[in-house]
Amino acid sequence: MTAWLDALNEATRAGEPSVLITVVEARGSTPREAGSKMLVTRTGQFDTIGGGNLEHVCIAAAREALAGTSGPALRAFPLGPALGQCCGGHATVLFEPMRPPEPHVAIFGAGHVGLALASILSGLPMRTTLIDNRQETLTGAPDGVRVLASSDPAGEVAALPQGSFVLIMTHDHSLDFDIVAGALARSDLAFVGLIGSATKRARFISRLHRLGLPAARIARLTCPIGLPGTGGKRPAEIAVSVAAQLLQLQSAAPSARQAEMPAERCTGCVPSCLEMTA
Repeated sequence: MTAWLDALNEATRAGEPSVLITVVEARGSTPREAGSKMLVTRTGQFDTIGGGNLEHVCIAAAREALAGTSGPALRAFPLGPALGQCCGGHATVLFEPMRPPEPHVAIFGAGHVGLALASILSGLPMRTTLIDNRQETLTGAPDGVRVLASSDPAGEVAALPQGSFVLIMTHDHSLDFDIVAGALARSDLAFVGLIGSATKRARFISRLHRLGLPAARIARLTCPIGLPGTGGKRPAEIAVSVAAQLLQLQSAAPSARQAEMPAERCTGCVPSCLEMTA
């Protein structure tokens, strides 16, 4: 595998934007032939289109593209004195910004907190799906949020896109458990979070162990959810805290995304997590 492709795969995995530079046409004497590629990120460059001023100018142009929102662009470069090169040929270069797709968030449970959270996320660069087995609760979902009425919400876990952030807050603890177990059985989800108290967490962990789930998978469960110290028990306050946690996780390195939330985050059960998710 070539260096630019290795780097592109790694940037995609890490959610890091990049620009793929390709020589699409080479006439006369040029540093590299048509088809040569290199990748530029905010902090590095990988492979080469021949070096010299042509490459230097292309790297600078790619960094400008990374700072903005421009799409693909073609630029023609006569390789003469104006560019500080004496090749005498002509290169046409394609710049392709490679921006990671918006993250997918799956909210299981369209109760008070679920709807409040969906409302916040609808205004953020995220693809949000709200899932519930109660059709009537989904009518309150905001515009821009995909709704999924399912008779088997736990069964929907298998169809979630790779890298999804999963938030579990249904009206039924048994259903919560089934969704948690299904999510932790997958190794390709970015985050698995469960609303609830330290007591609920302890009970779920005990049941997950009895289910035979590996300890390393169980350790990926975050419960309670939300940023520590934000406080507040109203649905909107919880939703703000969880949305902030998602934004924080988005900007973290992939290996740090599934950090465990300490049990001290729990502030008790008044109102209970069942009341909050109904």
